[in-house]
Amino acid sequence: MINEKMRALGARRSVIRELFEYGKKRKAEIGEENVYDFSLGNPSVPAPEVVNDTIVKLISEESSVSLHGYTSAQGDAAVRAAIADYINKTHGESVNADCLYMSVGAAAALTCSLTAVVSAGEEVIVPTPYFPEYKVFIERCGGVIREVACDKDFQLDISAIEAAINEKTAAIIINSPNNPSGAVFSEKNIKALAALLADSEKKYSHNIYLISDEPYRELVYDGVFVPYLTKYYDNTLVCYSFSKSLSVPGERIGYVLVSPRCKDFVSTYQAICGAGRALGFVCAPSLLQKILPYCLGKTAEVEIYDRNRKLLLDELTRYGYEMVRPEGAFYLFLKSPSGDSGEFCERAKKHEILIVPSDDFGCPGYARISYCVKTEQIERALPAFKALIDSYKD
Repeated sequence: MINEKMRALGARRSVIRELFEYGKKRKAEIGEENVYDFSLGNPSVPAPEVVNDTIVKLISEESSVSLHGYTSAQGDAAVRAAIADYINKTHGESVNADCLYMSVGAAAALTCSLTAVVSAGEEVIVPTPYFPEYKVFIERCGGVIREVACDKDFQLDISAIEAAINEKTAAIIINSPNNPSGAVFSEKNIKALAALLADSEKKYSHNIYLISDEPYRELVYDGVFVPYLTKYYDNTLVCYSFSKSLSVPGERIGYVLVSPRCKDFVSTYQAICGAGRALGFVCAPSLLQKILPYCLGKTAEVEIYDRNRKLLLDELTRYGYEMVRPEGAFYLFLKSPSGDSGEFCERAKKHEILIVPSDDFGCPGYARISYCVKTEQIERALPAFKALIDSYKD
């Protein structure tokens, strides 16, 4: 028998992917330059040169057998040691290679983490807005998603999170810099969350894990500080991806970091390894693992994203749009002039603008613009954005 839940997932792509496929079809019909596709968080900025240079170097210098052979299930020991050393130097931590599990991108890191710490019927708190696949990942392991709205400034609403925590709470997922809002949770906000979770663990006499989804950590603007969550809360799992920082989203490489101060560290790390085994996520791509020690701390040109961000903020504000001012990532969260996300995005299509309605992000009334595109596309799209908002004034 076919698993009906899996069939339903396969039959209906995410709203982001549906829009992306619509965009490809439309570009074939009227020309790529005439479609303003802001649907997918697919970086247009090239990877830093060190990525390709290192791949060439490794292929030239290492034997094919060692380069393309299996690593340990949890990842190459030398690679994990290099990442641990980088984390310690950058964030003042005290992690080691045995805190890390290499993964096939952030999605695998998240699914391994959730599978490891969430049992059937337990709840996972997710502040809204959030990346829609969280719901898929949580429900796949038998968990129940508990959505909690952020406050009006898109910071964590600590009182609302406190009201949502109960004896069934297993974890909370936070994503900062945030997809889709671009918000960065402040240190004050994180400290308040950490204190609440510590008190809640005592109240309910069980671990509550803080799962930090961090593919956009390095993509911040104006000197904004992104707290490193293991420094604030012991039962933290960091799910990291190099996809966005190195502009290699198609290569799918990342890791799970288990805080060295996790209360049940050995059991938690073993559960991560067991989840990787059960899900078939052992031995992340060997070549990609082995380029990482050469690329740690490197990023694609964040300045290009910042230029795009400022251009959109300035011009769309001038046209009369309302939006969240993004401090990180490469997304702009635009308020629908009608208050209806779906209506707004369908109307945008008539102007060949492809933006993502916010309902699946758990926060109706907005649309997400991915500005990780060429600046020229934004410049070409500006008259269409002006015509779009003017259409609400007729």
